[in-house]
Amino acid sequence: MAGISRFTTSLKSIVKQFTDSNKNLFTYSEIEGIFEDGRQSWRLPQSMTTDKFLMQLIEKTDFREIELNFSSVESRRLFMYGNATPEEIASASFNKAYLSHFTASSMNGLTEQIPKTIYVTVEQSAKHEIVPEIARRGLIQENIDKAFKKPQRTSEAIADWEGVKIVLLRGKSTGNLGVKSIGSARNLRVTDIERTLIDMTVRPSYSGGIFEVLKAYQNAGENSKVSVNKLLSYLKRMDFIYPYHQAIGFYMEKSGAFKEQQLEKFRELTGEYKFYLAYDMQEMEFSEDWNIYYPKGLR
Repeated sequence: MAGISRFTTSLKSIVKQFTDSNKNLFTYSEIEGIFEDGRQSWRLPQSMTTDKFLMQLIEKTDFREIELNFSSVESRRLFMYGNATPEEIASASFNKAYLSHFTASSMNGLTEQIPKTIYVTVEQSAKHEIVPEIARRGLIQENIDKAFKKPQRTSEAIADWEGVKIVLLRGKSTGNLGVKSIGSARNLRVTDIERTLIDMTVRPSYSGGIFEVLKAYQNAGENSKVSVNKLLSYLKRMDFIYPYHQAIGFYMEKSGAFKEQQLEKFRELTGEYKFYLAYDMQEMEFSEDWNIYYPKGLR
């Protein structure tokens, strides 16, 4: 009882410590650090452990434990003080994670849709990055055709939190290119508009589909939200094996929201390879201008 009474006596100071942090989500190790730093000033007994401290927080304050059970990776354990959005929970679940694709499109005002799935990316280290098979075999037209006639591989690392799906994506190593911090405490990480457009182009299945990708380009161009020079700079730095500049240029032109001089920057890069706007397209048309196949009926 002594430990509990001392905790209760110091409760206001303990709560203030968390309130002053401007955070609403904490990992176990963060709670452990706060506990160890404050236990002496709070006069907590030596018998109190981090687990007992957490039990008291959950029992006597607005703390709540969250466990995300991903289907193919280790479950994630977080502790929420007060309230947090599903986006905040997804972003806080993994170290250096950031919101991307359709989630980032929504947060950047590129879609009118309200996505029911949250996409969160954790980059692979450059050392452990998986080299695509086509990179090992060499980029030839036959290999491009073969790869894009198959369905796109999708992540199996999916968790559910109060009816919202959270999908973990393992992204290529970019050094967090185009990732910005937003929110009152700047603790929510999300890709900026230019990086979001690139990610959506590369993975339309995580972005609401081709029509939503096209709509994102239209919204970005019409509202002058996007820097074409930055978009091009990001694309070059990401150094894709496939000629995604052809897909980007195609979307830009189809959207009707970009000037000819902006399109020309991407036309100059268009090379010999015929490319595809998405994987596993059944009925296709071909754009001679961009050297790319796209779904029949896309207007």
